[in-house]
Parts: sequence; C-alpha cells; structure tokens
Amino acid sequence: MASSSGPALNEELQCSICLEVFTDPVTTPCGHNFCRSCLSKCWTDTQTCFCPLCKDTFSRRPDLKINTTLREVAQHFKEKLNLEESEVFCDFCDEIKQKAVKTCLTCPSSYCETHLEPHFRVQRLKKHKLINAVENLEDYICQKHERPLELFCRDDQTCVCLSCTEGEHRTHNTVPIEEESREKKNDLAKRQTDVHQMIQVRMKKIQEIKHSVELRKRNTEEEKSSIVELFTDLIRSFERCQSEQLKMMEEQQKAAEKQAEDLIKELQQEITELKRRNTELEQLSHTDDHLHLIQMYSSLYSRPHTKNWTEIRIDSDVSNMNSLIRALTELKKTQETLKEKLNQTGLKCVQKFAVDLTLDPDTANPHLILSDDGKQVSDGDIEQDIPENPKRFEDTYVLAKEGFSSGRFYYEVQVKGKTGWRLGVARESIDRKGTITASPEGGVWILGLINDILYIVSENPLVILPLRVKPEKVGVFVDYEEGLVSFYDVESRSHLYSFTGQTFTDKLYPFFNPGVNDEGKNSNPLIITPVR
Repeated sequence: MASSSGPALNEELQCSICLEVFTDPVTTPCGHNFCRSCLSKCWTDTQTCFCPLCKDTFSRRPDLKINTTLREVAQHFKEKLNLEESEVFCDFCDEIKQKAVKTCLTCPSSYCETHLEPHFRVQRLKKHKLINAVENLEDYICQKHERPLELFCRDDQTCVCLSCTEGEHRTHNTVPIEEESREKKNDLAKRQTDVHQMIQVRMKKIQEIKHSVELRKRNTEEEKSSIVELFTDLIRSFERCQSEQLKMMEEQQKAAEKQAEDLIKELQQEITELKRRNTELEQLSHTDDHLHLIQMYSSLYSRPHTKNWTEIRIDSDVSNMNSLIRALTELKKTQETLKEKLNQTGLKCVQKFAVDLTLDPDTANPHLILSDDGKQVSDGDIEQDIPENPKRFEDTYVLAKEGFSSGRFYYEVQVKGKTGWRLGVARESIDRKGTITASPEGGVWILGLINDILYIVSENPLVILPLRVKPEKVGVFVDYEEGLVSFYDVESRSHLYSFTGQTFTDKLYPFFNPGVNDEGKNSNPLIITPVR
C-alpha cells in the first residue's frame, strides 16, 4: 500500500470469507459484514443460516440489503488504491511527466492520455498492441526478436512472439496469450475457492475447539460439584450413623443382663435355620434343573431374616458374653459361606444368557472414538467432525446397536486401567440432547467409577459401594420381566449390586461412558469382551 494507513484500512474493509475488499457488502443481524455473493454461497444447500464469523444462528433467513455507505467507502478505497499503485510515466512528456495510461508493445513505449491519441486516430497505429501501463516493459517484449509476446507455447510453457513460431517453436502447440490467460484465471479461481474452503474449515475448527474447551470447563465444574456433594453426604451419613450407634449402645447396655439368655436362644435358632438353608443351597448348586435354579435364585440370594447382631453389646458375666461372641462368630461365618456359594452359582447361571454386542456409532458423542469392530470406546479429548444425528448423545455416552424388550441378557466389559467409567442399561426414550439424570427415573441403571476413588450406583439418592478390590471386568445381567439389573465382578465371580423391582416398558440398550480422557490418565478404552 502507498499510505501508512492502507493495511489497517484494508482489514476494516475486508470480507472474512473471500479476504478481498467488500463487493456489495451486506450486514447480518449479529452486526458482521460480508460480500453479498460470498454469504449467499455459504447459505447454499443449508437449512440453518448462521454467521460465518461468530457462528450465531438465525431462526429464519435474514432479508439482507446492501450497506450502501460501506459499499461507497470500499469503492472509494479500491479507486484510491489503483491510483496509488500506478507509478508509470509517459515517455513523451517533456517537462512535467504525466502518468501513463497505456503501454504500446509494438512501439514499445508508455503514453499518457494526450500522447496516446494518435494510436486511436492514425490507421497504422491502430494495429499496435496496447496494454495497461506497465513499468517493466522489457518483460512484455521478446528479447530475441524485439517483438511483443503475443502467444504462449504450451510445450515449453513460455511466452513467445510471432517470429518465435517461425523458428524453434514452429511445430509447437501455441495459443494466443489471452486464451492461456483465461484458462489460468479459471484455474486460479478454482484454487482460490479451495483456499477459501480451507480457511472456512479452519475457522470452523477454531470455533469447535473453543466450544470443546467451554464444554470441558462446564463438565469439570459439574464433576467438582458432584464430588463435593458426595463427600458432604458421606460426612453427614457418618455423623448420623455415629449418633444412632451410640444411642443404640446405651439402650442395649441397660437391658443387657435381662436379654442375654434370650439373645443366645435366638442366635442358636438362627444358626439352625441358616444351616438348613446352606444345605438347600448345596443341593441347588449341583442341580441340572436350570429353570428351578433361576426361580429359586432370588429367594435364596436375599439376606436371611436375621437380627443385626453386629450392633448388639451385652455387658454380662464372662460365660454369657463368651457364648454370645461364639454365636455371633459362627453366624458371620455361615452367612459368608452362604453368600460365596450363591455368588459362584449365580454368575455361572446368568453367563448362559450372554449376547454379542456392537457399539452404535450413530449414538456416540463426537468426543468418543469407536474401534473399527465396534467393541471398544474411549474419549478422544477433541470433538470430531461427524454428521448430525437425532440419535446422538450430547453427553459422552454411546449405546449398543442391540436393544431388548423382553427376556434375559448378559454382557461383560473390561474396565482395567481406567480411573473413571460408567456402564449399564438405558431405556430407548432417554433424553439424548441434554444432561442425563443418573437414576432409574432418568431412564438409566448404571454402575460407575469416579476419580479412581468412588464406586457409585445410579439409585435415587446415589449409592456408594465400598469395594475392597477394583473390578477389572464387570458383568451386567438384565431380567426384563423380573425388573432386575445386576452387576458382577467377573474375575472374583462376586455380586456387586442389583436394582430390583423395576418396571421396564421401553426397549433397553446396553449403555457406555468411558469417562473423560484426563490428559491421558484415563485413555484406556472400555472393551466389550467375549463371555468365557
């Protein structure tokens, strides 16, 4: 630019789509300006109109009118720019040199309007080749024959004069230079379109990255709030339990001597009943009648109707106290044995209902990366450019392709090496375009791990599981008609938790959330594994 203010002014008058000075500028409702033709191209074949710069969307297509004031300023700037760029002077002015308007390649010389007049009047001069005034005239003249470069040799990719075509370029493919220029302009226009598209893609990517950062920030704040709420509930729960425990101990202390003998009798009766149940379980674990085993499973797995002896303290004589302790110890051992045998038998039974699952890419949040075989999912930490889909989750979840509206099904997922994850089942009608409420009322039945510390179950209110061993593979079993969703630690073959007494009306889909990537700390995928 000739003036120091040129570049700054150029930016103010520059369309952010074509990166040129405005042509017929229009203004969007959000206040940004674009060339009318550029904006029309952006809104071609799209149902939603948005600002290419700030991405604001408009409920209906705006009625755009040309900004006449801005158009006049832009036009004035273009004219001023053209005048400043012309520094070629007339070769025939004697005293005050006037700016040249044309250069004659035949003469060869540059002329102002006054000295150019004979070229329009004299017959032989009318045949001369005139071009816009140029300073580097030698670039337009053949250095060998001193004639205008009027042709283009496509074989040698160089400009030539008529004399050249009678010599070394005689057999070559030559075309008028104007024709070659038109073709190259067309090629440049295509390339310019490609470059503009690349610019738009990158501008869109900038907005996506900014959106991802904001989404990550919101998710982080929500997670922080959840953690604070969880620990607050824990503290209150511990304080409440402590108060209740102390009160119970005081009450039991007052009646200890009177109740000691009755308690021992009750314990002995319960031990007898538990031994009977243990015998039934032993018989059931060796039966080949699978239907009978399933029917009896829930009643045998439920906790026996026994008193909670762990909270009872008897301040009696030594012989009575020792008897009570021995009875409590035997009761605990019997219950543990019963639970272990039931877990072993129960997992083996539900594994017979194993199904083959594949993740549904149409439901996956854009941050999630699915393996080619549809068996693994992880958080990629960056939003991918994928098609819009009404089935797709805005939250970081994905469903399996397979859904179930009756019967029983079971699947296993590897969670080894992860610091956060959630999995289970969700009803088909779950809200996919907002934040999911983690509860049966919200349409999900899930078990999850938060920050490598807390194992949570989506009951209402939230349930925290005090697991001593971290599961590396989790099994999920659903009995649709019974309203049962159960979770198992596959490696230890132990039961983790069950939702019971649920009412299912929608089709149920296996439901997965691999947790945020957390800068690679939780990059391992959730893996749907074969049931062995």
